[in-house]
Amino acid sequence: MVFKDYSKIYNLLYADKDYNNESNYIVSLLNEFNINSGSNILEFGSGTGIHGDILAKNGFLIHGVEVSKDMINLSKNLNKNFKLNHGDIRNYVVDEKFDAVISLFHVLSYQSTNKDVSLVFKNAYNHLKSEGLFLFDFWYTPAVYNLKPETRIKSVSNDEINAIRIADPVVIENKNLVDVNYNVFFKNKNDEKYSSFTERHTMRHFSIPEIEYMSKTHGFKVIRFEEFLTKKVPSQNTWGVCAVLKKI
Repeated sequence: MVFKDYSKIYNLLYADKDYNNESNYIVSLLNEFNINSGSNILEFGSGTGIHGDILAKNGFLIHGVEVSKDMINLSKNLNKNFKLNHGDIRNYVVDEKFDAVISLFHVLSYQSTNKDVSLVFKNAYNHLKSEGLFLFDFWYTPAVYNLKPETRIKSVSNDEINAIRIADPVVIENKNLVDVNYNVFFKNKNDEKYSSFTERHTMRHFSIPEIEYMSKTHGFKVIRFEEFLTKKVPSQNTWGVCAVLKKI
């Protein structure tokens, strides 16, 4: 299962991720459409709760959904405005309408089939108020083919462990998929014991016409596409694109 063993070192692996800047970027997008502090937000794929917690501290009422219980178990000291729930974003239902649905850190790219993507769009639509926003980022096809996924090695440590992650991607031609095979090796500093695990994350990349088609099919108007964080026009060097959609 994805994010089973990987969850053990997830927060350590992404300790250098700029969650604050990313959250501020989302806040600026929401504010642009008069979705301000006090608005209720549904977050698809909350992970360990870091983005949602920051948004909650900014006054937003966050209802998070995460499929991995292991990731949820890593969430700690969440702001009172943030409720983190176990569920699958393709079929999770709550009896409430939201001002916006957000999905960050390429959660949509974990939806590997057209049926999966369609279910996520449908679920976002059903949980939004009239003219509510759907904001998400995704792997961008032109950049995947131009920059090409490559093997990467990352070494991290804390007071308890030393860990090395090897990410070995395999491009699946004609399916817009990349299998990212993670091999993780770590040593417990207390007893000097070594252990390892492997986990495959299948990621889908999207073209803008694909997202436009899904948007139109499921009752959304595309407001714009932009490079995540920088707001630049997407190019063949833009790995992560942010989509801003409105329910119509």
